[in-house]
Amino acid sequence: MSQDLSIFHQPIGSLFNLKASENDEKPLLLSSGQLSHFETNGFVSGVDLLNPPQLEALRGELTELFDPNHDGREFWYEYHSNESGDANNVLFHALGAWRIREGLHDILWNPPFLKAASQLLGDQPVRFWHDQLFCKPAKHGGVVAWHQDYSYWTRTKPMQHLTCWIGLDDATVDNGCLQYVPGSHKWDLLPATGLAGDMNAIRKVLTDDQWEQFQNPVAIELKAGQAAFHHPLLIHGSYANRTDRPRRAIVLNVFADGTESDSDDVLLNTVPPISKGSKMEGKFFPLLYDPNAN
Repeated sequence: MSQDLSIFHQPIGSLFNLKASENDEKPLLLSSGQLSHFETNGFVSGVDLLNPPQLEALRGELTELFDPNHDGREFWYEYHSNESGDANNVLFHALGAWRIREGLHDILWNPPFLKAASQLLGDQPVRFWHDQLFCKPAKHGGVVAWHQDYSYWTRTKPMQHLTCWIGLDDATVDNGCLQYVPGSHKWDLLPATGLAGDMNAIRKVLTDDQWEQFQNPVAIELKAGQAAFHHPLLIHGSYANRTDRPRRAIVLNVFADGTESDSDDVLLNTVPPISKGSKMEGKFFPLLYDPNAN
């Protein structure tokens, strides 16, 4: 029987070498220009996070998880072999891999990720929210419809969240890379209109001015091992993969320490509720990084 890795609030393997990073003479990963770009546009991309051995290990773990009968399957928050429901447009989407495989657990403590995340959260301590896997197979990979992440996260507040999208393959326009609407993080919160299937569903919740701005999204092409960080209100989505290459990604969602539950209901499947108004913390929401710690 597999062990639930959420009991470990530190790396349990050697894939991500924390000790080496302690001697890094450049503790801040992002430049002032990158931080300014995030403030203006709602995202920063092309951030190097994974090296070739890390990529190889994570791809291997992910391949195991594609089999719905894998060890540890009881620990998922959500598991969708194909969230679209259309065999011609497959979107593998799952939450909770950090509980199931060593590398997908330890990536939460990858120093470059944590340093950049803290910077983008205003140099605040970084606490874990949840992970996601988004995978589009070759030739018949589906879409991720346009959305704001926080429209799915209003059960936590205040809004001080951040998303990190990490490519396990080269992500290109042809195989369905991320697309961002620059500046849309300054819009109000929109209703959720669904993650899989209809790329036009968002039109019904946009004003005419927003729709006009929406016509000029930016494709975020990344090399394998690179990441893009985005604001919780930034409109984003991705189109189908019809190439001969898969497009696989790990998404790490975090928030600043001090975020509270805004619901008495279950926040993630299989996770005990945190009462409304109480701090998000404990076994399933570990503190990952504190820039002020000695």
